[in-house]
Amino acid sequence: MRTAKTVIALVLGAAMTFLTFGEVFAGETQKQLTSESVIETIKKRGKLKVGMATFVPWAMRNKKGDLIGFEIDVAKKLAKDMGVKIQFVPTAWSGIIPALIAGKFDAIIGGMSVTPQRNLTINFTAPYAHSGMGIAANKKLSGNLAWPDGYNSRSVTFTCRRGATSCTDIKNLWPKAKIRQFDDDSLAFQEVINGNAHATVTSHPKPAKWVFKHPEVLFMPTTENLTEGNESFGLRKGDPDALNFFSNWIMIHNSNGWLKERHNYWFKGMDWADQVDLK
Repeated sequence: MRTAKTVIALVLGAAMTFLTFGEVFAGETQKQLTSESVIETIKKRGKLKVGMATFVPWAMRNKKGDLIGFEIDVAKKLAKDMGVKIQFVPTAWSGIIPALIAGKFDAIIGGMSVTPQRNLTINFTAPYAHSGMGIAANKKLSGNLAWPDGYNSRSVTFTCRRGATSCTDIKNLWPKAKIRQFDDDSLAFQEVINGNAHATVTSHPKPAKWVFKHPEVLFMPTTENLTEGNESFGLRKGDPDALNFFSNWIMIHNSNGWLKERHNYWFKGMDWADQVDLK
């Protein structure tokens, strides 16, 4: 009887020790994860560093040289809600994901669409915007092309921003066409305006804005979305705390209508157009 009681006591003691050790281990793991989160880094630094690329109307320079645009509003609001300052880190689009991984900034807030290929390398929050791709074409070169099949030809040349989802969309929609990629969206448009390419694909409302500025040269073969997008913040992998915080911030401001109001201002109207030089 005494032996049985002794065995039970030893088992219970071992179990309590295991549970205590497990609690301590779990606590230490949680503490390590939290301390390593970019959220803690931002709080200690007192500044949120955001990687972005200029892309109308997501982010652009006004006539004074200041950054304005939808994602600029989003990043500033995010920093304000976190109680920290904001620092924008302009980065070439083709190198923005490697720059994030290298720690050049805390997050990408740059109208980046979620794709399986990108998601293998970085994490994405819940979407904070939903944009579609559109097309602008050169009237002289493309005016007689049948839509959309006439654009699927080896004699047709498209332009797009290097590394952007639009480049992939062109390959999928018109696999026979040639593609020229540029580091800046304005260069892709200029190539079409100069008559060196038939058309360019980019997110709305940029095609309409360029056609508005150059009606004698450009037109839109269709005003319908070529594809639908889901734009999210890009984050480094292995940081569940940051993924949770940023996704919940987006959820809150989707629910209260703030994101929709800002998106409508930049994408549905032209009240901001006199602030920038839309060449």
